[in-house]
Amino acid sequence: MESVHFRSIWISDTHLGGRNLQSRKLLQFLKSTESEHLYLVGDILDLWKLKRNWHWPSINDQILAAIFQKAANGTQVWYVPGNHDEMLRPYSGSTINGVSVVNECIHTCANGTRYLVMHGDRFDCVVQ
Repeated sequence: MESVHFRSIWISDTHLGGRNLQSRKLLQFLKSTESEHLYLVGDILDLWKLKRNWHWPSINDQILAAIFQKAANGTQVWYVPGNHDEMLRPYSGSTINGVSVVNECIHTCANGTRYLVMHGDRFDCVVQ
């Protein structure tokens, strides 16, 4: 199957570690697309649920492997933690298997327009 190419792909709130996911669709999407930039914007991992009730089917390993493979093949991958994976925020500035962990970053569109990328929980008065 030929991959569909995008300049940028945005994925948010997959909550890996939870039970009500569409993991097969996410894995198929990752396998069937290529991009220059991949933004993983908050709650990709649901560390809150993993602390309470461990649920990690093998497909989650396949999803992470697909992301790491994209990074190894030249895709710029940014992981912006949200509230469910906030434990990763202290690692901002680190790179894990080619994935840059950042608390925020700037996305520059093809036309030069710039956007601030962060997870919305930073504006949630309950979380803060």
